[in-house]
Amino acid sequence: MLNYASQNDFLLSDEEEVSLWIKNVVNEEEFELGDLSYVFCSDDFLHKMNLEYLDHDTLTDIITFDYRQGKLINGEIYISTDRVEENATKYRVSFEDELHRVMIHGVLHICGYNDLTESEQKQMRSKENWALSLREF
Repeated sequence: MLNYASQNDFLLSDEEEVSLWIKNVVNEEEFELGDLSYVFCSDDFLHKMNLEYLDHDTLTDIITFDYRQGKLINGEIYISTDRVEENATKYRVSFEDELHRVMIHGVLHICGYNDLTESEQKQMRSKENWALSLREF
């Protein structure tokens, strides 16, 4: 089950379509969707989480907590809508496209993809682009 919550005033406008897309990506990766929660928040909120849970004193667009059990996808994904907006401007893409990229990035982490090395980053970007191509909205 997918859940969406906000720490700030952000509302996901295309919730039903996004949910179907995420479920499709999970299925294509040969996983099953369990409980996956997205929390949209501010930079300040996510920065505090980054310090508390990861001991990183940096701004980030996403933090993913992976509670996967075998092939069952469970987790919490926290997304800074402030970072998404800034990155959308920086990369000259729409807010929605950047948001969807970040949302699926978290799912791909839970599916086992990493982005620590250059080769992992290339694979992650390729998987993000593949997943984005599956959107039908």
